[in-house]
Formats: sequence, C-alpha cells, structure tokens
Amino acid sequence: MANYLVLMGAILLEVAGTLMLPMTHNFSKIMPTVLMAGLYAFSFYLLTFAIKTIPLPVVYATWSGVGVFLVALLSYLMQGDILRWPAILGLFFIVIGVMLVNLYSEAAR
Repeated sequence: MANYLVLMGAILLEVAGTLMLPMTHNFSKIMPTVLMAGLYAFSFYLLTFAIKTIPLPVVYATWSGVGVFLVALLSYLMQGDILRWPAILGLFFIVIGVMLVNLYSEAAR
C-alpha cells in the first residue's frame, strides 16, 4: 500500500510540473523553470522507490495514464481548456486501461 502512495506522490508532482510548463514561457522565466524542473526531478526520485516493489510496466502505465487524465482534468478546471467528446472518451479508455494493468499484474496478486 505504501508503494502506491509513493507512486501517487510521483504522479502528483509530475502533474504539477506539467501544469507549470506554460508559466516558464519557453524556459525564459527562471523561477518557474527551476520549480518545474524540481517537481519533475522529485517525481522521478519517488518513482525509483515505487519500482522497487511494483513492476515497472505497472508503474509506468499508472504514472503516465493517471498523469494524462489529471493534466486534462486540471487544465479544464484551471485554465478552461476544452476537450471534445472523442478526447474525453480516450481519457476514459486510458483510465480503464490503467485499471486493467493494475488488476491483472503480478503485484496485485
């Protein structure tokens, strides 16, 4: 259970870093760029702990899938980005895929 909490922490840090990207203005703003890089670096650091007990394919599928879903959702809520229904459907397929990977992995048994 603690391994999945570490993975969730890594996901949240990666999402925060991704949401910081527009604030860097193509890396011309020093503080947002440094903060974004720190968030990504700490996210990868936490991933190293998650892969000690969770298989790498499960970690990566969860990290990327949940991350994409959260970035899309938070971009909508925070910045008013609009997604059309095929994109929303695709996001739900990603979530279903991540759930299937986690349900049927060796770590879940």
